[in-house]
Amino acid sequence: MKVFERIVDLKNELFQLRKQGKTIGLVPTMGALHDGHASLIRRSVQENDATVVSVFLNPTQFNDKNDLERYPRTLEADCKLAETCGADYVFAPSVSEIYPTPDTRHFEFPPQSTVMEGAKRPGHFNGVCQVVSRLFYITRPNRAYFGEKDFQQLAIIRLMTKRYHPSVEIVACPIVREESGLAMSSRNVLLSDSQRKVASHIYAVLAEGRQFVPNTPVAELKECTIAAIEQKPELKVEYFEIVDGNTLQNIEKWDDASYVVGCITVYCGKVRLIDNI
Repeated sequence: MKVFERIVDLKNELFQLRKQGKTIGLVPTMGALHDGHASLIRRSVQENDATVVSVFLNPTQFNDKNDLERYPRTLEADCKLAETCGADYVFAPSVSEIYPTPDTRHFEFPPQSTVMEGAKRPGHFNGVCQVVSRLFYITRPNRAYFGEKDFQQLAIIRLMTKRYHPSVEIVACPIVREESGLAMSSRNVLLSDSQRKVASHIYAVLAEGRQFVPNTPVAELKECTIAAIEQKPELKVEYFEIVDGNTLQNIEKWDDASYVVGCITVYCGKVRLIDNI
């Protein structure tokens, strides 16, 4: 496996592969790789001739500098995991390499980009689209792999790709969970052992709530879910929305959409965790 820090070196390498008619898979990450990322890498390795794993902690998608500073950085371990999973390349550029000048492009995809994370983290999805679009221009992948844990992000990336990078196939991969049910996330390493146990309560409540569909009104199930999660004093729900999985707009009745998703963000102490069902 080769590790590249410079765009020009990676582009030259991938140019030679494309000349040979080989397919390229891209797994964009912000580092601190875990088994969820490993599932994306292995899928790409199965479906492409070559796999690039990008490891780049993108500052433009953080609207909270403290959150950016707390985010774990584990490049050496990330490279080992990527290699173990069969990746051919790791692309680990500096911020100045990705953004030699400020990226002034503005991406907006209402109504999907203005609700939930879009409302709580202004500018977040613009930053996500900036870096993903940049990575697509650099690597020109046939396929790019994203996890369904970041459900809204996946929806926005699909919209951005359809508009600006239609030749790239977006491959969605299922959420990978710890034995406790906690969705795997790079942020989980910031949890103490006791917090990790408490955080598993989030998915337990979401999963239990499914049995009340469709006989419990949507609004009532939302209230009950939030109350059940906040029975644990360490957990504070930022939002829980039950939405049409395509438009990401809230539903009022279960038959308002054929594809319904519950999206939640919960603080466990200072650690912000997202999940969906």
